Amino acid sequence: MLTTLAILMSLSGAAPTLAQAGENEVDVELVLAVDTSRSMDYEEVRIQREGYVEALRHKEFIDAVRGGLTGRVAISYFEWAGYVVPDSTIGWHVIETEQDAIDFANKLEQRPIITQRRTSISAAIAEGAAMIVSSPHHGMRQVIDVSGDGTNNSGNPVVPTRDKALEAGIVINGLALMLRPSGAPGGLDKYYADCVIGGPGSFVLPVHKIEDFAVAVRRKLVLEISGLTPPSGVQKIATSQPTTDCMIGERQWQDLFDR
Repeated sequence: MLTTLAILMSLSGAAPTLAQAGENEVDVELVLAVDTSRSMDYEEVRIQREGYVEALRHKEFIDAVRGGLTGRVAISYFEWAGYVVPDSTIGWHVIETEQDAIDFANKLEQRPIITQRRTSISAAIAEGAAMIVSSPHHGMRQVIDVSGDGTNNSGNPVVPTRDKALEAGIVINGLALMLRPSGAPGGLDKYYADCVIGGPGSFVLPVHKIEDFAVAVRRKLVLEISGLTPPSGVQKIATSQPTTDCMIGERQWQDLFDR
C-alpha cells in the first residue's frame, strides 16, 4: 500500500508514462477493481464473479473492442476489501479477438473465491493507478473500474487518493452494489458520485438486485471501451460540488469500534 501510494504521490500534475506506440498502442487501459469484502455473502460474491466472466465473453463486449480506433484494449483485474488481495491480480492482457476475451475470462473463472474484512476504496484506486502507470501499453484513455458495496472505512481517505489519480489523467468509474443499506446518506451511488469517481465522462451505475449484476457489468464495460456516457436516468455523474460526507465510512466504523 505504501509503495502504490508513493507512486501515486509522484504523479501530481503529470500524465501517466506512455509506452512506445505501435504494437503497444490500445484504445483503453482498463483496470477492473472488484470488491470481495465480507459485507457480501459467498453466493453474492460468486454471482458477481460470474457476472464479470459472462460480460467478458459476451458479443457486445467483443463488438465494442473491435469498434475502437485500434480495435484493441488492455485489461487487468484484482480483488480488494480492506486491502488489495495479492494473489487475486490478473496482469495486463491485450484483448483484440474473441479468443483473447475468452482466455481472460477463463483465467478469472478459475480463480478461487475468497472474501476479506473491511473496505478500502482508496487502496483499490492506488493499486489501479500504480498498475496503469507501470503498464507496458499506451492507451488513448486510462480507466479504473471500481465495483463495491460500501463506503471507504479502512486505509487512507478516499478523496485525496482519488484526486491524485485524476491529476495523472486517469478516469475512475464506479459500479455501486446497492443490495442492502450501506449507511451512506442519499445512497451508495451518490457517495460514489461525490467521493469515488472522477475524470472526463466518469459515471457510476447502481445495481439494486444481484441478478442484474451481469447485465450491469456488461453495460459498464461496453461504455468504458467505447468511451460513451450512459443515458441520463441510469447513472450518476461526478459533481464539482459534492454534498456527501466522504469520511462517513470511517466515522461509522469508529462509532462501531467505540461501542
